[in-house]
Amino acid sequence: MAEPFVVFGASGSGSVPIEAALSLLELPYRVEESAPWEGQEAANRLAHINPLRQVPALALPTGELMTESAAILIWLADAYPNARLAPALTDARRPAFLRWMMFVSSAIYALYWIADSPARVIEREEDHAATRARLFDRIARCWEQMGAQLQPGKYLLGEDLSVLDLYVATVSRWSPGRRRFYEVAPGLADIVRRVDADPRLATFWTQRFPFTQGWER
Repeated sequence: MAEPFVVFGASGSGSVPIEAALSLLELPYRVEESAPWEGQEAANRLAHINPLRQVPALALPTGELMTESAAILIWLADAYPNARLAPALTDARRPAFLRWMMFVSSAIYALYWIADSPARVIEREEDHAATRARLFDRIARCWEQMGAQLQPGKYLLGEDLSVLDLYVATVSRWSPGRRRFYEVAPGLADIVRRVDADPRLATFWTQRFPFTQGWER
């Protein structure tokens, strides 16, 4: 029997949509809890997995290793097309799928590398709070643009839940939080709430990104 998929990540992190996709695909996987933000020692343990010491990463049953959340999600959806977690290559929705997957990754997700630790690029500690506030404003603006340009159905790309829905449902929970997301992208609010409430993911959310009191901030 082939080895299961191995996810390097942590609860509430960028590994969550990957774990959710694996759960929906009913593929065997295990999680290696890896939280590089917990200190240098924890980060160094990831060096042999990802030299950038970042999560998520996914070890395939073949032994090959993937990094970059959007790439992993797209690969999983394409590798198991019967689950319909992404539009097929010939589907008219495919360009929009790729566009918005990369938009979430590059325009929004990437900003958290600075927001999580402004000292990485801003020397003066007294400037860190203002830096975070501006980054969160930028993130909100990006969600606003996405909401203005998408014409969703039951889900972001129509009637089928895709890995894009899992991606957005997770990342939109990070700062500046869901309440602001709902304000700037009201047309997407029902979609992410639908993903939150998907009965297939009820146990998963409880374990990996629980909806604790005040979670929407």
